[in-house]
Amino acid sequence: MEPLSEKQIRSSFVNCTKGDAARLRLPLDFAELPWEELDFLGWVDPGAPLRAHLVLPRPQGVLGISLRIPSVRRTSAVKSSMCQICLTGHASSGVSLLAAPLAGARGREGNTVGIYICGDLACPLYLRGKRQPKLRYGRYEESLTLGERLARMSDNLDAFVAKVTVG
Repeated sequence: MEPLSEKQIRSSFVNCTKGDAARLRLPLDFAELPWEELDFLGWVDPGAPLRAHLVLPRPQGVLGISLRIPSVRRTSAVKSSMCQICLTGHASSGVSLLAAPLAGARGREGNTVGIYICGDLACPLYLRGKRQPKLRYGRYEESLTLGERLARMSDNLDAFVAKVTVG
């Protein structure tokens, strides 16, 4: 992913108001992000811990999606969960159900779509082995190459983006 400016990020959001986009806080480590290892930028808002954001490069420009994090999370010490974007397995506390308001009028009416995703939104780093999930029995082994796993992640992300933006 090419490095993005704060202005590019703030102007990219399709499912929140311009005021909400202006008030969001960028990741605390924004200046040190490993852009070359990111396929998208995802973070939990440091100023509003029940909000998260995804920013994705698209052929027509950058696209941002605002997400809500539930205030109550039920977790289990023995169960594991899987991210629907990168298919990384985590202890159940490592995956969160995030809700994205739909873009446009339907989103203003309160319609949302949900997805289970890595709680820190660092899917590209998990696939590249830069972060390790906290699993009781270790990471699941796959026979796919890194390129194939990245393509699968991109397809899963595209499907989620289509649900948010179409309508």
